Amino acid sequence: MKTKRTILVILSLLGIFLTSCAANESKGNEVSYEETKKMIVDILKTDEGKKALQEVLSDEQFKQEIIMNQEETKKAIEETLVSEKGKKFWEQQLKDEKFAQAFAKSMEKPFEDLMKGLMNDPEYQKKMMELMQNPEMDKNYTKLIKSSEMRSHFQKLIQETFENPMFKAEIFDMLKKKVLKYQY
Repeated sequence: MKTKRTILVILSLLGIFLTSCAANESKGNEVSYEETKKMIVDILKTDEGKKALQEVLSDEQFKQEIIMNQEETKKAIEETLVSEKGKKFWEQQLKDEKFAQAFAKSMEKPFEDLMKGLMNDPEYQKKMMELMQNPEMDKNYTKLIKSSEMRSHFQKLIQETFENPMFKAEIFDMLKKKVLKYQY
């Protein structure tokens, strides 16, 4: 009961304070737009202002309201990705190796999920089979495999494989088993 009385007293004092402030404002102490703007900017620069903004921006309901406005979201995406300015921005950003690497890593899981979904899609499977069986593609594969770049890559790969201690151990074990088999 005592806490209810305390809350009532505090609310009454707050009401009186707000009423007196409103009375002073109506007497001619009007604040200009520029002064109000400056006050708001100053408030937002304080630690309390930053904290309040962080709380608002982290609120799930607020996020949903922002996302739900699909027309504005669509327009923003179009401006960012499709416009010439957006293309230039992404080209510039993707030149930075750290950004490109982080971007690729963030897209890895969604891309993997997309590919897995496509692998199970009969229409996609059919189109992939048509592509792989296309005689022109076969010529391109053969040309690629016979290229000097690919041959040097294969040679380097085979050389690295033979230098691998695990591979050497496996080969040694296989040879040992064959020799022992033919000795008896």
